[in-house]
Amino acid sequence: MALRISPETHPNTLVSTLNTTHAEFGGHDTLRYGVRSIKTEVMPSHPLESRLDQWEESQWEMKLNLARQTYGMHAPIKMMMERSIVEKRQRLPILTSSNLHLDILLGKDESIDYEDYLNDASLSTDSIDLHAAMEHKLKL
Repeated sequence: MALRISPETHPNTLVSTLNTTHAEFGGHDTLRYGVRSIKTEVMPSHPLESRLDQWEESQWEMKLNLARQTYGMHAPIKMMMERSIVEKRQRLPILTSSNLHLDILLGKDESIDYEDYLNDASLSTDSIDLHAAMEHKLKL
């Protein structure tokens, strides 16, 4: 990968609603995944949207590439190991976790984003389904 600041332009793949179908009945599970949108399945999204979705990943790859060129092969391997260890959550999926160590590794501790002050779990309107969250975590 070249040292590019913005992500590469990739053709956007279409999203299938097969992942959101109910296992027993075969229909779209509207209560869990919202109303099915045919537009998102048929129409491709704007190219800038795919670039924005890939922004953090391309920055992480650039950071790994710069560390490899500067310090050698051990530096990106160590960074990837630290990130994989920190990303594993030990709490139940419905409990909030700040994951400060991951923010420090990714450099997000130096900036204030909207997630920092608008990510209050008590203000959330999402229904908390512990059983569905555990099934998703355990890939059942």
